[in-house]
Amino acid sequence: MYIFGASGHARAIIDILDPKVKVSGVFDDNSNIDKILDFPVSGPVPDNFEFDAPLFIAIGSNKGRKFLYEKFSPRTNFGTIIHESSLISRYTTIGEGTVIMERAIVKVNSHIGKQVIVNTAASVDHDCVVGDFVHIAPQATLCGGAEIGEGSLVGANSTVLPGVKVGKWCTIAAGAVISKDLPDGASQKGYG
Repeated sequence: MYIFGASGHARAIIDILDPKVKVSGVFDDNSNIDKILDFPVSGPVPDNFEFDAPLFIAIGSNKGRKFLYEKFSPRTNFGTIIHESSLISRYTTIGEGTVIMERAIVKVNSHIGKQVIVNTAASVDHDCVVGDFVHIAPQATLCGGAEIGEGSLVGANSTVLPGVKVGKWCTIAAGAVISKDLPDGASQKGYG
């Protein structure tokens, strides 16, 4: 597997990789970064580089992951990482390039899109739909039937109540409780 990214999220990704997974190389557009953990960083991906293993985009920014996915998707496929301590229903779907971190839960009949981060101890209950390029932050909870639109951030320790629909590219603050639908681009703080 190749990794794109050499900052905090990339360190978290490398840390949870199964030791049997071979890291073939690490890239980052910041040419000042030459090492991450035990791995050398090769700088930007050369235009003529041929991927011989899946790529994982280890970038925390939802917009950044979308940009890189669109840039590299004609050239490679994408790895998916699911930590062994997570609990994933066998009746759920998970898109390519997604990471499910330590102790996260994804319940029955939920759909997780591509390039999604389901972060540490986050909970996605039954029948949820999580769009592409979403970040469900640590300890956030999506109650049954919640829907999260493309590119949205569900902040740490926040809760989206049952059946609530959050639009595309929304930002939900840490600790917020979302009790009603949010339109595309909304920013929600506190209780709503």
